[in-house]
Amino acid sequence: MAIITRTREHTRLPQARATGASPLMYATLLLVLLLSAAPLYFMLVMASRANSDILGIPPPLLPGDQLATNIDRVFANADVQFGKALLNTLVVASVATVSVVVTSALAGFAFAKLRFRGRNVLLVVVVATMMVPVQLGLIPLYMLMTKLGLAGGLASVTLPFLVSGFGVFFMRQYAVQAIPDELIEAARVDGASTFRIFWSIVFPALRPAAAVLGLLTFMERWNDFLWPYIALDFNHPTVQVALSRLSGGYYTDQALVMAGTLMGTLPLVLVFIVFGRQIVGGIMEGGLKS
Repeated sequence: MAIITRTREHTRLPQARATGASPLMYATLLLVLLLSAAPLYFMLVMASRANSDILGIPPPLLPGDQLATNIDRVFANADVQFGKALLNTLVVASVATVSVVVTSALAGFAFAKLRFRGRNVLLVVVVATMMVPVQLGLIPLYMLMTKLGLAGGLASVTLPFLVSGFGVFFMRQYAVQAIPDELIEAARVDGASTFRIFWSIVFPALRPAAAVLGLLTFMERWNDFLWPYIALDFNHPTVQVALSRLSGGYYTDQALVMAGTLMGTLPLVLVFIVFGRQIVGGIMEGGLKS
């Protein structure tokens, strides 16, 4: 497949000359950095202090020496099951992210580049699903999960989110502009099947959009609270449900809540650190090639 082989070759792009930043720009970036990092720093300070220090006036501004103790207390709480909640949330978020990216890329490619009867009507239906508030579907969705015998388990918070109308529309819009029709026609002339065209030409071109969609999906599933709170039983908590248990009751241990919140936020920060550079690089690569 000559055309497919040529699409994988990287072309050399002229390097743009960097322009120097002004002191005002550096000051603005520093201010934005401080404002963005302030909540994380405050959470770390509160998680490393005793509860009496948190409630004091003025509040502490430097981290204390109780971080390890508070984290041990979070994982030792049998009513919260925080370790199990982290594992459950990681499984749910990862499965949903992979499924949404793959199905959205396939459907987006079909809506953007394939010609079939009813394409526009189906696209309107997909867009219409984005206009329905999630809260309206909670009761019928719970009834469906109960009839299927899935209520209470992780399947009930995973299956309903394996596809995404927003993801399909997002990938379709990106595919329309990022993939020329001539490239697909040339691949068909070479004898490539539709799946081969998708796997060898379309999906690599959709990689920047897929990275962004994957990150947004992972964050959405990780931070989801309402539906897991309704659908899951006591033995299958997620991170947000576990945090709600930490803050429940007549007395709230703020140090315990902050330590749990820190542990629940840390995986998202790690995802940004590990994959953030690849995501930004993919976006810039797609912008330069377009």
